[in-house]
Amino acid sequence: MKEPIVVIVGRPNVGKSTLFNRLTGRSEAIVDDVSGVTRDRKFGEVDWSGKLFRIIDTGGYVPDSSDLFETAIREQVEIAIDESDLILFLVDAKQGIIPFDYVIADLLRNYNKKTILIVNKVDTAKDETSTAEFYSLGLSDVFDISAQVGRKIGDLLDEIISKLNFPTEKQKEERIKIAIVGKPNVGKSSLTNALLGYDRSIVTNIPGTTRDSIDSVLKYYGEEFILVDTAGLRKKSKIRENIEFYSTVRTIKAIDECDIAIIIIDAESGLEKQDQRIIDEAVSRRKGIIIAINKWDLIQKDSKTTKIYEDQLKEKMGSINYVPFIFISALTKQRIFNLIDISKKVFGEKNKKISTSKLNEILLPEIMNYPPPSSPTGKEIKIKYITQVGSNYPVFLFFANEPKFISDNYKRYLEKIIRKCFGFTGVPFTLSFKSTYD
Repeated sequence: MKEPIVVIVGRPNVGKSTLFNRLTGRSEAIVDDVSGVTRDRKFGEVDWSGKLFRIIDTGGYVPDSSDLFETAIREQVEIAIDESDLILFLVDAKQGIIPFDYVIADLLRNYNKKTILIVNKVDTAKDETSTAEFYSLGLSDVFDISAQVGRKIGDLLDEIISKLNFPTEKQKEERIKIAIVGKPNVGKSSLTNALLGYDRSIVTNIPGTTRDSIDSVLKYYGEEFILVDTAGLRKKSKIRENIEFYSTVRTIKAIDECDIAIIIIDAESGLEKQDQRIIDEAVSRRKGIIIAINKWDLIQKDSKTTKIYEDQLKEKMGSINYVPFIFISALTKQRIFNLIDISKKVFGEKNKKISTSKLNEILLPEIMNYPPPSSPTGKEIKIKYITQVGSNYPVFLFFANEPKFISDNYKRYLEKIIRKCFGFTGVPFTLSFKSTYD
């Protein structure tokens, strides 16, 4: 199910990171009195009144000149406008309106996007009078808060929820939806074009030339699949950070809506931090995952090269060792259609159901041979019953007498024996534990 995207925008040092931390309940965004300290883009989830939405903190950016400053703000706001379902435009009550606030407000008024103007740093009710001047920005929805002390945050969340559309039920899509994702310039559009047999996307050497996510229908041996090509900017960005920011937003949206994420890695550069972040996002969304190493035709290799390369990737990926690898070339079309065959297999694994009787028949003896360590009080921990639940991805529910004392190490062991006994190749799954009594 597609989750709405809410983006926080505003000039530097108005409290965007503080608001992000307050809404997500996290404290990983850097907060400081120096403007522009948030250099990395922050992505999170907010769960309020049973409704879940994604939130993005666009951060602050302080370039070397006023011209670059205006360019940076304009690019960030335009990206937010393009990708968001709702914009939170943050201003500073204590500092009042400054010219850059008008620049942002002018841009927002030119687009048909839902926007809430949030006047931050209104710490008490008596400070509310400072809100009045911000109506001159010409935005109708004005809301005063204090992100620092948490004043009226609940009311703000109610307002946000009221402006977002949440699908009441997931529409059934019979065709497998495959997102082709990866960092800029790894060959996503080239791969899509090669699979489809025609140029559906613009392909250049400039990272981020694909303007939009593009849904295309691929017919393969009489079966239809939906391909989503993602990335980039409508023009070459003057601020390099914005290329990665925009690409990340589009990647999150594509992963959120797909069944299978084909994550493209450049064979020459190998697995980098940005690749790992994309893999982690797909894992957290519990999507089927395939790793495709593109540009394999450019690698000088012998009979052992593929195995060595794959072993190095697995070592870097650590516990995510259940993902299939395939070495391809979008340019020469080497093995690209194997991706569709593997996607079908991973989709089948993602929707596989193991009967309760079979789970208990096979797993309980394994657990008895290697039981969980005792609780801190010395009480024996007993897992008595296992069943598979969940409709969108596999969830295994374990009933135990002391579930809260089952260690993370033992949970990893349980995942390992499930995969050994039942497969689930390319599929992240969830282990859940519920209390039962002797």
